[in-house]
Amino acid sequence: MNTPKPPLVAHIIYALGTGGLENGLVNIINRAPPGRYRHAIICLTSASEFASRVTADDVAIFELNKAPGHDWGVYWRLLKVLYRLRPAIIHTRNLAALEMQAVGLLVPGARGVHGEHGRDIYDLDGSNRRYQMLRRMLSPLIRRFITVSQDLRHWLVDSVGIEASKVVQIYNGVDSGRFVPDARSRRELAPAGFLDDASVVIGTVGRLAEVKNQLSLVEAFTRLVDDAPERRATLRLLLVGDGPLRDTLRAAVSDKGIEDLVWMPGDRSDVPDLLAMMDVFVLPSLAEGISNTVLEAMASGLPVVATNTGGNPELVSDDINGYLVPVNDSAALASRLQLMLDDLERTRALGAQGREIVHQTFNWDRTVDRYLSVYDEVLTAK
Repeated sequence: MNTPKPPLVAHIIYALGTGGLENGLVNIINRAPPGRYRHAIICLTSASEFASRVTADDVAIFELNKAPGHDWGVYWRLLKVLYRLRPAIIHTRNLAALEMQAVGLLVPGARGVHGEHGRDIYDLDGSNRRYQMLRRMLSPLIRRFITVSQDLRHWLVDSVGIEASKVVQIYNGVDSGRFVPDARSRRELAPAGFLDDASVVIGTVGRLAEVKNQLSLVEAFTRLVDDAPERRATLRLLLVGDGPLRDTLRAAVSDKGIEDLVWMPGDRSDVPDLLAMMDVFVLPSLAEGISNTVLEAMASGLPVVATNTGGNPELVSDDINGYLVPVNDSAALASRLQLMLDDLERTRALGAQGREIVHQTFNWDRTVDRYLSVYDEVLTAK
């Protein structure tokens, strides 16, 4: 007698590359108990080497190679893949994949789940009426909406008009065993001469893209060293990540005369070690859902300065584990960093409190269990 296979979840995303959404998806798949659900990832465009981080068995990854703009053929290619897979659940994520729920309507027995992980650079406050209408139009096809923050949940219910009973909020987790404070010498990873024992490192990790607004951090850092030139001897800036703004950031660093104080190592697989090099973590984003990098920084024992947007206030509390600053205000960011640099003992205490918050609230096992519970509810509901 053949044992029935576990239900298949087809995760549809725009691309499988470095990012918080993708990191969360990979963690959920890798950490899900074997035999409860099967998983497949369908990329509307392509998958990068980031796909190698999927370590769970038998996870098929498909690339539909969507062309820029309106590629009508992608709907047919998706339908063929879905008919081949026959998933029990089609889980789309973010606006770029949302409309693929309409294709899922043609797959017998498939039930829709949609995740909101953050807003697009073209709709930072979520007020775009066309996008809101699209979500409302497709909502009858979606059994559950999952948001990564309370901010996004309130927006879906109060602004978009999604039925509250269909919206579930689930925080991402963080691997507090992988991301830890590390007292080893920090000089071994950095370029020769970049750091010494007296160095103080301000850093960030993220895709080098407009919405992440690393230019604001570069401006704030420049203010710090211009206002107190003696800080050039010790203060350093670490910008980890890659993306379309890399050349723009390099040019800004050069124009401001701080090339010798800034290291841009690109996209890295050793992020835990690079976080351990930092003394203060900054997230200068224009918009956020729930930042995985903030959680990883907190787990690493770092105090966090983040912009007061999206889910950031759900992670960072003033004078508890860091500080919030206004969006796109480099002067305010520099002022807050200056106060933290002036009292490094207090700054380190904020970081220790952040790690304790991670232990208490942001646990991947809890996150995975909640996602699987949503899938269970969707499949058993009439």
